[in-house]
Amino acid sequence: MRALVIDRPGEARVIEMERPAADPLEATMRIRRIGLCGTDLSTYLGKNPLVTYPRIPGHEVAATLEHVPTNDLGLAAGMNVTMSPYTNCGRCSACRQGRVNACRTNQTLGVQRDGALMEYFSMPLAKLYAAPLTMEELCLVEPLTVGCHAVARGQVSAADTVAIYGCGGVGLGAVAAAAFRDARVIAIDIEDKKLAIARECGARETINTTCEDVHARLQELTAGHGPDAIIEAIGRPDTYRAAVEEVCFAGRVVYIGYAKEHVNFETRLFVQKELDIRGSRNALPQDFREVIRMFEQKRFPTAEAISATVTLDKAPAILRAWSENPAAYTKIMIAFD
Repeated sequence: MRALVIDRPGEARVIEMERPAADPLEATMRIRRIGLCGTDLSTYLGKNPLVTYPRIPGHEVAATLEHVPTNDLGLAAGMNVTMSPYTNCGRCSACRQGRVNACRTNQTLGVQRDGALMEYFSMPLAKLYAAPLTMEELCLVEPLTVGCHAVARGQVSAADTVAIYGCGGVGLGAVAAAAFRDARVIAIDIEDKKLAIARECGARETINTTCEDVHARLQELTAGHGPDAIIEAIGRPDTYRAAVEEVCFAGRVVYIGYAKEHVNFETRLFVQKELDIRGSRNALPQDFREVIRMFEQKRFPTAEAISATVTLDKAPAILRAWSENPAAYTKIMIAFD
């Protein structure tokens, strides 16, 4: 079978490989779509410290089941599924609290272990989610769960005004999930194109930081209080600080993005505002189910969110193009059919 491998930073190619022997307790499937995200781009650029080479990427998956060893979970051959790409040990402090998404020894597909960007794959049944969605929708479920989990971490409700920094794939997931909970959402980004998609996802207001004063606009939109919650989905020192500065007193700040350098905070604001500051990592099963419900209710603009769909043969070229112009793409999909 064929697969895409990143041999070293800046070098990706399509290879022929033996189809792995399937674990008899796992479901086997034919891969239909694989989505590429910022993690894959970092791997291609050699900027992901968790990756060793060579590495097969691919953790955003839509597939059709070929063989299911048991139907205890209602799965059967012929069903279309997406999957959770994470592992959990069941023993660490996070797992013992039921927060398996933050497992200390997690290994994500395509990061610490080879991913699913190949023609056939197998996974434990408990990691699979079947749903009557299109292949494109199924492939978008996993990346949107990351933003959905951040919304859950922020305890967002219909009573809240939520500002979300960053409208890439993860940020759009947060926008859509917050809007799905009937919160008032303010989307913040530097690109009008991404902000337009954020409106399609449910954002009521948008702020383009290249031509608008974020502080003044947030004050105007919240009657001088600041948003009830802010979700940071970029990972820049300035937006890390801005989240703390702009959120309201007794507000909630949720960080998804990793800042690539040290961040200096005015810690007085942590105490003076009595802030809840939380990290958000990966996703839980309930996040997958919530995103699937969102798609079933047609609450996400699937077509607008996908920048390009290419065949496996063209995957190395589009990775190179993406690395040369990262702003040109929001979501890339590799189609196997």
